[in-house]
Parts: sequence; C-alpha cells; structure tokens
Amino acid sequence: YIDALRLFDIGLARRIADETVPAFLSGAYDELYIVFNEFRSVASQKPKALQILPVPAVDATGEEPVGKLAYVYEPSEDEILSKLLPAYVVVSIYRGLLETSAGEHGARMVAMDNATKSCQDFIETLTLQFNKARQSSITAELMDIVGGTEALAKAQ
Repeated sequence: YIDALRLFDIGLARRIADETVPAFLSGAYDELYIVFNEFRSVASQKPKALQILPVPAVDATGEEPVGKLAYVYEPSEDEILSKLLPAYVVVSIYRGLLETSAGEHGARMVAMDNATKSCQDFIETLTLQFNKARQSSITAELMDIVGGTEALAKAQ
C-alpha cells in the first residue's frame, strides 16, 4: 500500500523547485513550465502546460486600470515578493503533481470498475452454461432411469 499523499509530498515539489529555479535565475532557461494532467473527472484528464517563471502578466496591455488605488506595503513590495514567489513556484509544482496523481487514481478506478463489470458478465455467462450442462445431464439421467424402468416393465 502506497499513500499517494506521501508519494507526492510538498518536499518533492520543493526539491524540484530548488533544482530548477536557480537555473532559471542564472539564465540557463528563459522560461520554466510544468506539464501535467489536469484532473477534470475520474474519466477525463487533459494535458496542461503551466508557465511558472517568469510569472505571466495578468494584464497583457501593460496599461494601469482606471481608478487604481495606491497601496502602501509593509514590509516592502520586494520583501513580500521574495517570500511569495518561491512559495508560488513550489505550490504550482505541487499542484501539478497532485493533479497528475488524481488523474492516475481516477483512471485506475475506471479500469477496475470496467474489469469488475467484465468479470460479473463472465461469471453470469459461465453460470448459465454450467446450469444448461447440469440440466442436460439431469435430463439424460432421467431418460436412462425411465428407459430402464420401461425395460424392466417389459421384461416382467
């Protein structure tokens, strides 16, 4: 028995981030993506590529929204981002691991359900064949008994 949550614990996501983020920061990679099976239902998973770094911009126009409020950040924006960005990377990787695991378990559930239904159908077919063979055997034995009885009756 393997506990899926222990198999994909957040430590694995941290180790992946620790190996890939420094390479991105050093310029070895221009972009960092995670590709995983997005879980939709037990019967449906869809491959998805999620850009992790650089963090995709929310507003592609580059214009500030009208009526934007000015915020004062405490601690500074840089300090907040220095804490949030590593957590964002780790959580994004962890999400991909969990969704892939959920999709795998869903596919296994569907496969086991189909196998169970096939076995039940097979058992019903074999039971019917067995009952027909038994009925035929009983009928043959009854015919022998009746034939033997008639032969004895004629002989006397």
